[in-house]
Amino acid sequence: MNVVFMGTPDYAEKILQKLLDTKDINVTAVYTQPDKPVGRKKIMTAPVVKTLAMKYNVPVYQPTRLRDEEVVEEFRTIDCDYIVVAAYGQILPKEILTYAPCINLHASILPHYRGASPIQQVLLNGEPQTGVTAMLMDEGLDTGAILKVKTIDVADDEMVEELFDALTDVATDLTIDVLENFSTLTPIEQDETQATHCKKITKADGEVDFDDAVELFNKYRAFTPWPGVYLSSGLKLKKIALQEREKEFDEAGKIIAIDKDSIVVTCKRGAIRIFRVQPNSKKEMDIISYINGKRVVLEDTLS
Repeated sequence: MNVVFMGTPDYAEKILQKLLDTKDINVTAVYTQPDKPVGRKKIMTAPVVKTLAMKYNVPVYQPTRLRDEEVVEEFRTIDCDYIVVAAYGQILPKEILTYAPCINLHASILPHYRGASPIQQVLLNGEPQTGVTAMLMDEGLDTGAILKVKTIDVADDEMVEELFDALTDVATDLTIDVLENFSTLTPIEQDETQATHCKKITKADGEVDFDDAVELFNKYRAFTPWPGVYLSSGLKLKKIALQEREKEFDEAGKIIAIDKDSIVVTCKRGAIRIFRVQPNSKKEMDIISYINGKRVVLEDTLS
């Protein structure tokens, strides 16, 4: 079968690799976002999907606007039986959606967590389970009919990068499964009454306080390494663990234990254990060195 692949980040790269490695699947073209300046020196850098496609001599297209008439016309000249979309970054116009079945791999159990940050949102909400949904794309945002769902369990201390890798593995296998068995699948419309949405993550989302320990720890799981979690003072919490879930404390941010390599800090509800921090404009360090340098002792408030 002939497949056009559309995707941009690491998640998409691994799915493309699986397509390229699968017998009887011929990737006729790859669509990805334009090269972007990266780093302090603003070096123009290609998406990883482009680099992979070029390695296999697959034609690569990088339109700024997929909706432009000439872009659509060019797309519709490419031979394909299916279009596979994984974190492409642009909305597909109707003219492309109707050219061939468009299969999207979304990293949540739809209709829950439509939108830009489903993996982070699952962790923020402390969900015990998530998955990947293969759906037939329509003109809405993650609203298409569901073809198949694969679910996985989420550990209480699982970090976003670990969950990302696990879901990528699920998505790569699910892609091939759906393509090979497409004719036997019955699309099921999503239940709009159950739909939830998640927004794009910004740096400001990383600010935390000592209100609820579980909420703080879930933000740490979801936002490490980016945007990271930090106090209003700018102190970044680089390595922490959940110490206490339910117990309520009269004073938030109070150091109630100092051990060899960590400290325990109260929240209004629960407590966290802190191992490593990074002060403003300084290198990351262990928490004991930090409190010694600040002359912070037991019963003091961390800020």
